[in-house]
Amino acid sequence: MLNCAVLMGRLVADPELRTTPNGVSVTTFRIAVDRSFVRQGEERQADFIDIVAWRSTAEFVTRYFHKGSMIAVQGSIQTRSYEDKNGNKRTAFEVVADNVSFCGSKAESGNTGARPYSVEAAAAAAPAPPAATYANGSTGDFESIDDDDELLPF
Repeated sequence: MLNCAVLMGRLVADPELRTTPNGVSVTTFRIAVDRSFVRQGEERQADFIDIVAWRSTAEFVTRYFHKGSMIAVQGSIQTRSYEDKNGNKRTAFEVVADNVSFCGSKAESGNTGARPYSVEAAAAAAPAPPAATYANGSTGDFESIDDDDELLPF
């Protein structure tokens, strides 16, 4: 079975971080995704997709994204049933985000880094070990090659 959703759109409102009773961070937000097909003489249509992000992904979204931000979301589609205020049974469709990334301009996203930033990038941003250094040693083991002579293959 395969359940993959990859979306790119703009947030329609500022995401708000909440916490479950067990202390797990969660945020829900909605993005507007433009449809690729436009009939002649009509305006472009958009779909409004509900997204749920958990833990560090939720914290990342609420920290770096705001209403109007362009966002790329990768995750899976999930459904849940509930009963509305009038007692009617309803089904909600939402994308549970596994990964989110900036995809707008630097000025638009507020990201000052030189490359796109994602949750994986944040986890990988741990300090790197120092680069190996090599002392300038003696070159007595190497023979100098004169450029004046023609080098022939074997």
